[in-house]
Amino acid sequence: MGQTTAEKIFAAHLRDEPFPGTKVLDLDRVLCHEITTPVAIADLEWRGKDRVFDNTKIKAVIDHVTPSKDSKTALQAKMLRDWARRHDIKDFFDVGHNGVCHALFPEKGYIRPGFTAIMGDSHTCTHGAFGAFAAGVGTTDLEVGILKGVCAFREPKTIRVNLNGSLQPGVYAKDVILYVIGQLGVNGATDRVIEFHGPVVDAMSMDARMTLCNMAIEAGGTCGICQPDMVTVDYLWPFIDGEFASKKAALEDYSQWCTDADADYDKVLDFDVTALEPHVTYGYKPDCVKPVTEMAGTRIDQVYIGTCTNGRIEDLRQAAEVLKGRKVSDTLRGIVSPATPKIFQEALAEGLIQIFMDAGFCVTNPTCGACLGMSNGILAEGEACASTSNRNFNGRMGKGGMVHLMSPATAAATAITGVITDARELK
Repeated sequence: MGQTTAEKIFAAHLRDEPFPGTKVLDLDRVLCHEITTPVAIADLEWRGKDRVFDNTKIKAVIDHVTPSKDSKTALQAKMLRDWARRHDIKDFFDVGHNGVCHALFPEKGYIRPGFTAIMGDSHTCTHGAFGAFAAGVGTTDLEVGILKGVCAFREPKTIRVNLNGSLQPGVYAKDVILYVIGQLGVNGATDRVIEFHGPVVDAMSMDARMTLCNMAIEAGGTCGICQPDMVTVDYLWPFIDGEFASKKAALEDYSQWCTDADADYDKVLDFDVTALEPHVTYGYKPDCVKPVTEMAGTRIDQVYIGTCTNGRIEDLRQAAEVLKGRKVSDTLRGIVSPATPKIFQEALAEGLIQIFMDAGFCVTNPTCGACLGMSNGILAEGEACASTSNRNFNGRMGKGGMVHLMSPATAAATAITGVITDARELK
């Protein structure tokens, strides 16, 4: 019997199996940010174990509230900053060099096919877009990862999602994953890996694949995984050109992590997305989704474009295409936060930042702040936000606020009209 990508990675990284079903894996990356890691740092200090297993395999960033907004968040940042300096963490990104973790770390080439990675952040599943196994973990597992470079998992079964057909103009990866979550439900992939296959995935850029995998957790998935291919190699080539004689050689090596044709799946789902419309959430769960046409006309107070789901350059281009030559409705405010300094610079060079500012958007530094209601765009009670983020939980962006998840194009169209709008109608 063949193996899935996750099964291959588990087999290659197995350190120990202390009891049946629990597998201790060696880690290639331990990722850290200033919200969850300081708790682990403090506990390790208290236990007299203030050490790191490998300062080259730990990557750290201050990204959730940046710059700090108050004394508490300043303390969290200081704890991470001091710890990184104390242990000479080679790749630590402080204010001015930092970005949203799940955009910054792939952009730096830190994630490769076949890697294992953990972070104290549920959207660590994003990195599976590279053919890696990446999972969000709790504080205890993060501590062990920092200290010993291992993490214990129950080997997850895999759900295969085949995305067939081709996307129509104006329909994007965000629409696809919202649709898939609507079909699976928020618990439909609990303790499962979601493998994305099919011609639609094959045609996607790495930016789009990261959007798919980013929201696997919203269906309960441990990780979302795409198969490594030449798109993956092209993205990573600036970082791996010294490791392989050619791109073809890199692809041949990375193909070892692709799922075998006779692999056994927990479930196989086939979706033809040729006729798929842009999708939007309603209510307070990510599986509460409808076609945008059914939500059209819903009043919005704020539009937010950014986050680890849709703050990459491709996302900004899609939004700017809709916004160019138009103005934000005077009934709402628009905020855009490029996910990394590099993306900000690219958007500036391409004239995208000018388009956003001419339209009336507030352009901010890279930050996660608004997504989880900590800073940079919090809602007042009774307000609604059209957001390109990944969660619409009750109070997610502010107590009493409503979040409607959507693609950057739909968010941009909504900013123009003041109500949820299908961007294809504006064109």
